[in-house]
Amino acid sequence: MTQDKNGSEDFAALLAEFEAAQGGGSKKRRKDPQAGEEVRGRIISIGRDSAFVDIGTKSDAMIDLVELRDADGKVMVQVGDELEARVVEAGRDGGIVLRRLVGRGRSESPAEIEQAYAAGLPVEGLVSGVATGKGDGDKAARRPVGLEVQIAGVRAFCPASQVDLRPVDDLAPFVGQRLTFRITKLERGQRGLDLVLSRRQLLEEEQAAQASETRRHLAIGAVMRGRVTAVKEFGAFVDLGGLEGMIHVSELGWDRTRKVADILSVNQEVEVVVLRVEKTDDPKRPERIALSLKALERDPWGDAKERFPEGARLSGVVARVEAFGAFIEVAPGIEGLVHISELGAKKRVRHAKEVVKPGQRVDVTVLDVDPERRRLSLSLADEPKEGDDERAPAPGAPSSKQERTGFGTFADLLKKK
Repeated sequence: MTQDKNGSEDFAALLAEFEAAQGGGSKKRRKDPQAGEEVRGRIISIGRDSAFVDIGTKSDAMIDLVELRDADGKVMVQVGDELEARVVEAGRDGGIVLRRLVGRGRSESPAEIEQAYAAGLPVEGLVSGVATGKGDGDKAARRPVGLEVQIAGVRAFCPASQVDLRPVDDLAPFVGQRLTFRITKLERGQRGLDLVLSRRQLLEEEQAAQASETRRHLAIGAVMRGRVTAVKEFGAFVDLGGLEGMIHVSELGWDRTRKVADILSVNQEVEVVVLRVEKTDDPKRPERIALSLKALERDPWGDAKERFPEGARLSGVVARVEAFGAFIEVAPGIEGLVHISELGAKKRVRHAKEVVKPGQRVDVTVLDVDPERRRLSLSLADEPKEGDDERAPAPGAPSSKQERTGFGTFADLLKKK
C-alpha cells in the first residue's frame, strides 16, 4: 500500500513537472510579443472577417482577412499555412493583433498610418501620377522626380531613386498600379500627414532573402534558371534569385555572336551554367558570378574529324579577313583558316581582302583538322565543274590531295617513260 502511495505521489510529481514545463498545455509557450515585433506563426482557423494564428503564445493572434486576399478578393491562405506578420496591438487582456500591410481594401485612420510608420509595416498604395520638378525653365519643370501615391486617402510621394532597384527612365507605366511601399518619413503638415515612401527598400529586403536561399545552391558547374535583367554590348546580366551574374558575349554560344540583343532580351527566362564565383570587397555585391549559355550546348569540335575529313569540299561564309589569311565559318562554332598562300591561285596576294571579303560565301577544301587545338586548315577550292554537286567525298574515297599526287601531267608521264 505504501508502495502504491509512493508511486502515485511520484506520478503526480512527474505530471506536475511536465505540465509546468509545457506551460499547462501541449507545448512550450513564449512570452507575449510587444507592438512592432515581427512574428511567425501557423494559421489555425479562418473566419468570415479574420484568421487566427498560433504564434506560440498563450493567446492566439488575430489578423484581418483583407490582408490575406489577392487583388480579386480570393483568400490566398488556408489552415496550416505559415505566415510572417508584425504585431500592431498587444492588449492587457492578452489579445494580439497582427498586420502585414496597411492600405489594402480598408479605410485607415491617420493614427493607423502613423502606427505602420513606427512599426515599419509595409503600406499599399495606388500610384496616381508622376511628380515633376519645380526648377527654373520648362525642361526642369517637366522632368519626372518621382511618383504620387494615394494611401488610404493620404497623398504620398516616392522619389524616383526609390521606385525600383535600378534607375527607371520612364515612370509613366507605374501610374494606375497598386504597389507596396515603406514609409521612410512622416510629418504632420497643415493639410494632414506628409509621407515619403520607398519601394526600393522592400525590394532590397526581398532580394536579400532570395539571395540567402540562392547561395545554398550556388556552385561552379551548377545549372540554374534566371531572368535577364539587362542587355549590353559586352554581355547580359541575369538575376538568379537575389543574386546577379553576367553572361559574357563569348559565352552566349559556340558560333561567333554578332549582337547580344539578337539572342537575349530583358525579362527572358534562361538556363545557365555557373562558370566562376569570385569574392569581392563590395558589401552590396559580395560575389562576382560568371555564367554561360554555351556550356549547355554540344561542343561542335567533338566530332569535327568525322564531319570534316581531309579532302572534303565544303561551303562556308567568310567571317573575317587578316593579312595572313581568311577565316571561314563552315558550321556553327567551327571556323577554319585559308592561309594567304592558298588564296592566290599562284598569284601573289599581299592581304586576304584582295581575294575575299566578310560575308562572302565561298567553296573550300579541308587540308587538315586538329580538334584538340581547334584548328581547321582550308584551301580555297576551284570552281566546281558543271554537274559536280558533291561537297564532301564518300568515306574511303581519295581526297583531292591524293588525286593531285596520284596523277601527273603529260610531261611527267613522258619523263617516266
